Amino acid sequence: MKIASRMENLSPSVTMAITALARELKAQGKDILSFSAGEPDFDTPEVIKEAAIKAIKNGHTKYTAVEGTIETKKAIIKKLKTDHGLEYNLDEIIVSNGAKHSLFNLFQCLIEEGDEVIIPAPYWVTYPEQVKYSGGTPVFIETDDSTEFKITAEQLKAAITPKTKVLLLNTPSNPSGAVYTKDELLSLAEVLKGTDILVFTDEMYEKIIYDGNKFTAVASVNEDMFQRTITINGISKAVAMTGWRYGYVATAHKALVKAMTKLQGQVTSNVNSITLQAAVTALDGSADADIEKMRKEFEKRRDVAVQSFNDIKGISCVKPQGAFYLFVNIKEIGGDSMKFCADLLEKEGVAVVPGLAFGTEGYFRFSFATDLATIEEGIKRVKKFVEENYS
Repeated sequence: MKIASRMENLSPSVTMAITALARELKAQGKDILSFSAGEPDFDTPEVIKEAAIKAIKNGHTKYTAVEGTIETKKAIIKKLKTDHGLEYNLDEIIVSNGAKHSLFNLFQCLIEEGDEVIIPAPYWVTYPEQVKYSGGTPVFIETDDSTEFKITAEQLKAAITPKTKVLLLNTPSNPSGAVYTKDELLSLAEVLKGTDILVFTDEMYEKIIYDGNKFTAVASVNEDMFQRTITINGISKAVAMTGWRYGYVATAHKALVKAMTKLQGQVTSNVNSITLQAAVTALDGSADADIEKMRKEFEKRRDVAVQSFNDIKGISCVKPQGAFYLFVNIKEIGGDSMKFCADLLEKEGVAVVPGLAFGTEGYFRFSFATDLATIEEGIKRVKKFVEENYS
């Protein structure tokens, strides 16, 4: 049997692989603390679980519309209007099996051989892989601690070529936790003005924002950006529903939604019918108190983790403004993230993800989506590892 050649250039997810390895080692009886998964440790709020149970009892167990039910799309429309002042119609929304599926559909429907997609680094591991699989070429813009891992208008302008089709923004960012302000987005918008470049904006972590800051949706900064922006979002992170598989796209381009629906209809059909019902409750404000409770706990963990890492000689990290990750700088002690993470797992039983997986060497990603006691013990082990191996 010969595997299709298009699979040769597709790399496996490093984050998934490390998470799986950590679970396997733990199952073998080894003392493993894993900070590799991008998944809240909180349970799905009760009000949402009750909505799902009610859906089952009421017989919502049949096929539904490929692009999502009217009820769930109305909930998305209301949410985007309430939160960001954005107005969409039913035929400008499509629901898919998680945001990763939404992105895949987008790239498949829009990217052709030779098209360039600008991706700020560090980036979520899936972005460049899906671009390449779709025949496109990822073009990376490097960032670091000095700009809090955000690109500048000058960098964007320099990266644009006649082949540029898409700018992909992730705010708040996985893995850095970077959050673009309205002014920063406006400066990027000015560069794009007068071009045909689309903006894909992954806003999955929008509800996980710290220090009293307000999240700015990319599509909301001005009318020009609204027209060119394709928003990808979902309920996995903020509402602790990773396993439910629900992502959505909102765009003013009705033809794009139609194309995505056609593709999805031949691949997966509809999202799980129970999830569709539960998502309405997740989006309509019923779980807002639960979301805020989780956000506050994440903020508390962030503060402890940032302080603890910055107390370790030789490593440092900037304080993220969103999401639940730290992107920890290890350049002072060598910067080989693959070796650092492999040795840390072997010697101290701590699983983190090398920065190289996110396109930025010299760092590792640490997820603080776990309890405070585990975080404190994990960083204590990192401190011991650094002192014994890099002093």
